[in-house]
Amino acid sequence: MNHSEWRTRRHRQLVGEHLDTDPEYDRVYDETGLAMTLGKAVYDRRRQLGLSEADLAERLHTTTDEIEGIETAIELPPIAVIMRLARALDLTVDMHLTPGDEPTVTIVAPAA
Repeated sequence: MNHSEWRTRRHRQLVGEHLDTDPEYDRVYDETGLAMTLGKAVYDRRRQLGLSEADLAERLHTTTDEIEGIETAIELPPIAVIMRLARALDLTVDMHLTPGDEPTVTIVAPAA
């Protein structure tokens, strides 16, 4: 699923259009939304701190390709990577995964 498909589905939900229920589609949709939220927060915070992708990759002991993948929401990283990102960027990450409800993620950077 790409970004435009995700937005279209979200728009359809907001206007109350009935959506067919396909568990696999719903899973990918939820993960994509979470990955996009996380990716944008990581990108914004990295830029705010004046870090390059290489700088952040070094802090996480990973590659710039992995950082790029996170920031462009290619996939939702494992919880262990999210925890390392939070520490490296001084972020608070709250994920709420409740059965029957849409997953949410809140990411907060300290006030400047």
